This record gives sequence, C-alpha cells and structure tokens, in this order.
Amino acid sequence: MSKQTYSERDICTKFITPAIQQAGWNLHTQVREEYTISDGRIMVRGRIHSRARPRRADYVLCFQTNQPIAVIEAKDANHSLGHGMQQAQAYAEKLDVPFAISSNGSGFLFSDPHRLVFAQAETELALDQLPRPDTLWYGYRRWKGLNEEARPVIEQPFFNDGSGRAPRYYQAVAINRTVEAIAKGQNRLLLVMATGTGKTYTAFQLIWRLWKVGRKQRILFLADRNALVDQTKRGDFKPFGQAMTKITKRQIEKSHEIYLSLYQAVTGSEEEQNIYKQFSPEFFDLVVIDECHRGSAAEDSAWRAILDYFSGATHIGLTATPKETTEVSNIHYFGEPIYTYSLKQGIDDGYLAPYKVIRVDLDRDLQGWRPSDGQTDIHGELIEDRIYNLRDFDRNLVLTQRTELVARTITDYLTQTDPMQKAIVFCENIDHAERMRQALVNLNPKQVAKNRKYVMRITGDELEGKAELDHFTDPEEPYPVIAVTSKLMTTGVDAKTCKLIVLDQRIQSMTEFKQIIGRGTRIDAEHDKFWFTILDFRKATELFADPAFDGDPEQVYVPGNGDPLLPEDDETDDSSDDEEPAGEDSTSPDGGSPEPEYPPGEGGDDGGVGEPPKKYVVNDVRVAVIGRRVQYLGPDGKLITEELTDYTRKTVRAHYATLSDFLRRWEDSDRKQAVLDELAEQGVFWEELTSEVEKTLGDTPDPFDAIVHIVYGQPALTRRQRAAKARQSDYFTRYEGQARAVLDALLDKYADNGVATIEDTKVLQMAPLDRLGTVVELAGAFGGKAGYQEAVRNLETTLYADAATVG
Repeated sequence: MSKQTYSERDICTKFITPAIQQAGWNLHTQVREEYTISDGRIMVRGRIHSRARPRRADYVLCFQTNQPIAVIEAKDANHSLGHGMQQAQAYAEKLDVPFAISSNGSGFLFSDPHRLVFAQAETELALDQLPRPDTLWYGYRRWKGLNEEARPVIEQPFFNDGSGRAPRYYQAVAINRTVEAIAKGQNRLLLVMATGTGKTYTAFQLIWRLWKVGRKQRILFLADRNALVDQTKRGDFKPFGQAMTKITKRQIEKSHEIYLSLYQAVTGSEEEQNIYKQFSPEFFDLVVIDECHRGSAAEDSAWRAILDYFSGATHIGLTATPKETTEVSNIHYFGEPIYTYSLKQGIDDGYLAPYKVIRVDLDRDLQGWRPSDGQTDIHGELIEDRIYNLRDFDRNLVLTQRTELVARTITDYLTQTDPMQKAIVFCENIDHAERMRQALVNLNPKQVAKNRKYVMRITGDELEGKAELDHFTDPEEPYPVIAVTSKLMTTGVDAKTCKLIVLDQRIQSMTEFKQIIGRGTRIDAEHDKFWFTILDFRKATELFADPAFDGDPEQVYVPGNGDPLLPEDDETDDSSDDEEPAGEDSTSPDGGSPEPEYPPGEGGDDGGVGEPPKKYVVNDVRVAVIGRRVQYLGPDGKLITEELTDYTRKTVRAHYATLSDFLRRWEDSDRKQAVLDELAEQGVFWEELTSEVEKTLGDTPDPFDAIVHIVYGQPALTRRQRAAKARQSDYFTRYEGQARAVLDALLDKYADNGVATIEDTKVLQMAPLDRLGTVVELAGAFGGKAGYQEAVRNLETTLYADAATVG
C-alpha cells in the first residue's frame, strides 16, 4: 500500500511514533500526543456563541511530565517534509521550548535556531536519527543557562494526584520559568496571569516542586481576602496536608513548613501590631504574595513591611494586573514579569470568557447639569452654582432619577434575557450602592417576593450583606442574584457564573478596570456560562482603546432614547441558567473587625477613610438615554461600527473574493459542513444570518443561501424549496426500492435540519430511516458504505445544482 494513501493519523502510528520510541523516548512519561494548546476561542454574535477549532500539537516531547522541550508537527506523505515547520515553531514558541520538528513520515526536519544540538538552523534527519531525550535536555539547559547545580531543582517532578489533572500549557511555562529562575539564584519574581487562569494552582505546583526538592523549606503564602486563604487551604494546597497551617492573629505555631495567612492577620491592628515578628527574619525562605498589585510594593504599605522583614527570602508576586504608578511599582520591586499570560491570550485560547458591551449614554452624563440661581436640594441645602458632570454624580451630586433610570435599565436587561442570571453592579461608593439596592428592589417586586435576597448590597461596612458573598459565588446557590457593591468585589471574588457586570462607577485606573472585568471572565460550561455582558453607564468602554488594555470586547451596543436595551438580534437572548456563586468570606480572622472596603492606602468616598465630601440630593432633574451604535471587534483588534451582515460580507470575501471562488470551494468539498465550520471559526454565525434571510423568505434558508444572498447579492431559496427541486430532478430516476426510500427520507431530513444532518451517517439510525432497515442494510442498498457516501455526495450536488448557473 502506497504511503501516499495513508492519512496523517496513519503516518503518525506507522512511522513517527515508532521512530520516537526507537530514539529512547518513553511513550508514557515523555511523549504527549494531541497536546492541547488552545480550547478554541469563544466567539459571540448577538445571542449565540460558537467555538473555534481547538489547536493541538501532534507531539510534545518532554524530559519529564509537564517539562516540554520539543514539538513535532506531523503531515501526511502528500506534503513535504517541512510543511508543518512553521506550525511547529509557533507551538514551540508558546510552550517556551527551543526545538521544533516537522515530519511527513519519511524523516524529520529539525529546527534548532540557537545551534544547541546541530551546526545549522534546520537539519534534515532520517527516521532513525531523531535525537535522544538526554541530548535535547542538555540543549534545553544550555538554552536556559542552567548549570549542573540547577538540575536537582528543575528536574523535581510536578505534583500528580493520579486523577489526570495537569497544568495547562501556560501554567506549565509559568511554573518552569519560575523554578528555573530560582535555580539560577533570582530572588524577586513577578508572575502576571489574567484573572481566571489559575494563579493559585500555578503557585501550588511551583511551591510543591521547590519544597519537595528541599530548595525552599518554609514558605509563607499571603493573600488579602480571608476566604481566599481558606479556599486555597481546602483546595489547591490540600496535598501539603499536615505540613501546612493557617496563621491567625492569636496563634503562631512554628512547627509547620507551609504557612497561609491573610496579611492583616500578621500585621495586626494597633493593639496587635506586627505579629509576624514572632518569626525570626530568617524563618521563611520563600514568600508568595497573591494579588500583589494591592499595594505590596508601596514603600509605606503593610505588605511591604512584611517583605522587608523577610528580605532574605525569595519573594514571588502573583497578580492579574501589575500596578505601575508614581507611588507604587510592582515591576520596580519584583523586576520585569518572569511570565505574562494576558486576558487577551486567555480569550484567544478559549480559556477565558469573551464579552460584549452594551454602552448606555445618559444625557446628563454627557451634557452635565447646572442648578438654577438659588436652587436647593431636597434637604434645603443651597447647591453650589457650577456645572456638575460625570465626575460629580453620586459623589458630590445625587440625581435620584438617574439612579432610577440605571436600575430600570438593569431590570429591563435581566427581564429580556434571564432574571436569574448572576449580576454584579459596581457603584461609586457605599451610599450609592444602598440607593441602587433600594431602586432595584422596588423595580423587581415579584422576584423579591420569591426571595428577599434577590438583591443584596455587599459592601465592606455591612456584615449581613458580606455574609451572602459565599452564596453569591456558589454555583449551586440561586440567591443572591444581583450583588450591588462599590470596591469590595473588584478583586479576589471568584464568581464564575456571573453573566452581567454593570459599571455605574467611574473607573480611574486600568488596574481597577481589569480587575472588575475579571469578575466575569471565568467559563462554566456546566451552567452554560461561555460569555458575559458588560452594561456600561460611565463610558468605561473608552478604556478598550487604551494600549494598556489587552482584552477587546466582542461587541459594543449603545441604545438611544426609545431604542430597545438589547440589539434587535439580542432581544430574545436564550441564555438561561439558575445563577450561582463562588466564595469570598471577607470578614477578618477570628471574628475581628471587617476588612475595609478599600485596600490599605487606597481610600474612597464613604469607604471608611477620611471625611466624605459634601453631597447634594436632587430629585426633580429628568435623565434620559441618548445615542445608539453597534460596534464589533475588527480583524485588527480594534472596535469598528459594523452590522452583523457587514461583518459577514467582509469576512467571507476575505476568503472567497468572488462568488465563483466560493462556489468552487463549495462544490469541491466532500463535506459542505466543513466549509461552514471554517467560516464559523472566523465569527460567521449561521443561526443569526439564516434568521435574517428568513425574514424575507418566510421559511428557513440553507446557510449556503444566506451566503450567496448576503455576501454576493444572489436570490436565496429555502431548504424546502431546494428539497422540492431535487425531487423533481433526474437524479432520483437512478434509484428504486429501498435506496429510493432512503434518499427521500434524507431529503426530508435536509429540509428539516440542514445539510450537516445528512452528512452524518448517524442519520441512518434516526426515525424514519431506522424503520427502513439496519445501517448495514441501508448502506447495502447502495452497494455498501462507499456507495452510500457517493450517493449522498451526488444528492448534495443535486441540491445545489443551480449554484453552477448562478456562478
């Protein structure tokens, strides 16, 4: 049998895998086949989403489990030896490895740009010349600048609980880079990983490796939320067992090796200052600071005092958003990040949920408001005569009708989509949050009657509300549904089922903005959470254009006065889960005073720091919504004003410039669904497009017709019209008996469900075909499986016979 007839999988099985094994690679511990690089980006249009195709490396060669050192990309024998090289190099770059290899089963093309193993950048090798593991491991260590003394540290295995759980590729890179840097003597390190990408699990694995090899024997893990500490102890850090303890204010035990602490627990209140000094400065040799953007690098911060005290230890900062201001610099303290995995990368890889934005502009926000001469507020206070704008609202001036309009808009959105979807409403301050809570309660009487906790204010000053935070973040708890807050929930709250983020707070820093967005970026497939919505009342969407922001929104919609809150294609949003939560107990250890709503050193209105400003309350100023536009993410990563049909037209024409180009690809494809899937990966959403054409036709069209109509301006047919024309063609005269009955049933399936259904052989097991005979019998009516598949291809040719004349 000719090698040219083998599939890519056959080439791997018969030639590449045996060559790898012959070179001394252990297939169980050192070779990962179909290694996942990307789950496939989630794309959102209107009320639906789709996933791009996952990206997987054919082979990843590892010195040990989770220690990649080379990538092999395989192609079938009809491709050249180096056809997969560029793909292999792209995967190698992501995996942070120096070697990329391409093969078509006849040999290997080995890329070694740093000349670590071979004398030239690319070398052709026979199948029996693949380098051995120790050869590539030596080259890898040279590339990383790791000497023999570093080997025990970097060769310490990852933790494996036997469940099959393993770090994702970017987590492995973060762990390996950090361990390697420490092995080389680096003592100040910063890891930047977007919210929802597993910073705690990453921290556990790198601590585990350093601890097990004995390089770091006493470790302090600091977090700024009590529930984060408890959650870490019960979750990712559980394998440390009895070697681990949690520090509280009143108890310091020195018999453990892994210490978890809320940083307030070791700095203490005025009467219990500096509990951490009960440890000697040399006690810890590793300090890991979670959410280190929260002020740990500020000269006068409480965390900085801890770091200075344990200055001889290695310090690792973890954050999604490093803070760089004139007062605080994470990079100045820790150095440049050892590794960065951004929000944009997480969304592109399909590990984080994308989002769409509904931009709501209010007239008073854009135009401002000035009191009339001598005007007083509802308390009789004379209002200072000046123009008040967005900077003032809910801080210096309260327009009660504005609060009611925002609450009504939120309620309208939830009513039109799913009233039980979890939502976080970010307000300017605690007073604003309480007024918003009241407005939402009054606008949702039926929901509140079902459960008074439908809306809860969760702020730093109110214990009952904070007690509901765990319930809000627990996916199995339906209440609270709407959490109204100001600063307390901007960070450290793992609300992975949250589908709506409402911004009625003026965002003053990119760090804060990214943290807020991070409350919704987790994916929860079990509860149908694949994307979320940002409802923006404070022009925060302008930050998307800032180069410092790395996660572009999928869509921005600005309804005008009288326009529906949702775009037309969104008004019947089918997202419907009983929403849920995940936990953050923000009370202090041992039942002490609550944590401040603002981080230490970051005060705010009514947050318990300083005097609140003078505030006027006015209830007779009308506020309305103005403006409307729809924006989508363009191919260059920038937001562009564009309707869905325009986006489709441009996307399809980028692949098929003319109708003839498209028809040629359609006719040549053995599976029509493959063409549709390719375009879906580029953000073409068939349900939306066919619905658009259906408005004109009065019945469901084929995606093929949606394309030729919307993109190329040709007349469209419905699926039933295509099926009827096919029945009248000469094609059916070739068949009789059972074969004719099968084709008739397939046409009915096509008319009901589309071309994908008839291309799947499982259709033969569905009614009414299952009543015509077994799968073997039905295929036998066409002379066997190959004859049946040929008949289906000819049926598709008949269905789209008019396409040739159109082209």
